[in-house]
Amino acid sequence: MTVPALFAPTPGADLPVEHVCDMSVDLYEPLPIETPTGLRMTYIAKPGKVTGAISGEILEGGGDWVVVGADGVSRLDIRQTIRTDDGVLIHFAAPGVVRLPADGRERMARGLRVPFTESYIRLTPRFETSDERYRWLAGHVFAAVGELSAGHIDWRIYKII
Repeated sequence: MTVPALFAPTPGADLPVEHVCDMSVDLYEPLPIETPTGLRMTYIAKPGKVTGAISGEILEGGGDWVVVGADGVSRLDIRQTIRTDDGVLIHFAAPGVVRLPADGRERMARGLRVPFTESYIRLTPRFETSDERYRWLAGHVFAAVGELSAGHIDWRIYKII
């Protein structure tokens, strides 16, 4: 008896995704805290925008809690509140990872953008709400890619289908 190979064909080869929304948010100056685990950077969010299947605003006061490790990798813990155009509040939480090119931080300090193609900026977002119109968000896995510039980040969020 022949046993089929696990995950044949390879699921990652054609991982089906669907664009859900884009998020754009400005951040206040970071609050750096030296810790034994690395440099902790707390970024408080300014109001932002969400466009797409979810459309609305990111409310001020959420944030990005970042730990920059000795390996140069930034580990993200992002939490925001979205208010949709139809008045629904959605909790957005996303762990993630950022790896910039060697000159990435210096370029951002000069006000330049670090493009998607030159960096590795990824999230695995989760959404929570009890509103029926958006309950579908809780039943899917999402992935996001981002682009950074000084005090600003843009996310493109996909649903894995």
